[in-house]
Amino acid sequence: MTKNKVMKGVFLVGIGATSYGMLATFVKLAYDDGFTTAEVTTAQFIYGIIGLLLLNFFQKIKNKNTATKASKKNIFHLMLAGTSLGMTSLFYYLAVKYIPVSIGIVLLMQTVWMGVLLEWFLDKKAPSLQKIISVIIVLIGTALAINIFKINFNDATTNWPLGILFGLLAATSFTTTMFTANRVATSISSTQRSLYMLLGGAVIIFSFALITQVTPFNFEIFAKWGIILALFGTIIPPMLLNAGFPLTGIGLGSIVSALELPVSVLMAYTLLNEAVIPLQWFGIVLIIFAIVIMNVDFKKKSKLITE
Repeated sequence: MTKNKVMKGVFLVGIGATSYGMLATFVKLAYDDGFTTAEVTTAQFIYGIIGLLLLNFFQKIKNKNTATKASKKNIFHLMLAGTSLGMTSLFYYLAVKYIPVSIGIVLLMQTVWMGVLLEWFLDKKAPSLQKIISVIIVLIGTALAINIFKINFNDATTNWPLGILFGLLAATSFTTTMFTANRVATSISSTQRSLYMLLGGAVIIFSFALITQVTPFNFEIFAKWGIILALFGTIIPPMLLNAGFPLTGIGLGSIVSALELPVSVLMAYTLLNEAVIPLQWFGIVLIIFAIVIMNVDFKKKSKLITE
């Protein structure tokens, strides 16, 4: 693969990860305007579905003779896999409702060690020493990034037990999403896969809205925050990440996608005035460092040096 294509992939993955990083801050601002989790997620998914329907329509016209059409089996499997996508959004948005955004994104990044455990369970192969070291660094970095010894559980503005629970549930769902997205119906286009997974996620989101929305639905969310949430949550990131990862490869792509973490914290610090102390920044750096270690092939590098 040429250097230009790799750089293009890095750019696409970087912009996609940056978009995801901005998302939680916009959700928090929507909460400040009085909108509920049900309203926020419903607006995001409806606009997201409309956007992906349009993208699929134009792609179908452009590639009408070459595009692989999804079978009923593909659609079912993708929608089933997409339920974890819906749960990720739901749990993550509930988490940042109860705790700071800068803490919520750190909890979401626990996918690093959860992914190692899931891979171990599915492939029946113990993780390498390199991955074990990475997991340990992530856990240390997480403890520092959430400033664990300074958490005030009596703070009336937060609900730490609920926030941490929802944050870890979001990480669990996101881990499932990442694995299924790379293994289900990979023969069809990324826009089709994104659409059907989003439809599966919408089942979870709409069910949650029906159960929890006790006040009349505030349709102002569609005009004020819906398009922004859809663009940065369900349209731009999946499209760019799906286009960029084949060019960068999983290792480099995973490292670049770690941009989501510092971008999210910076957005919360800038727009929400969330306090982030140097110790927390050090923890964030440790988490990114662990992701780099996990995805660099040191054996390959040492082989090149000896040659």
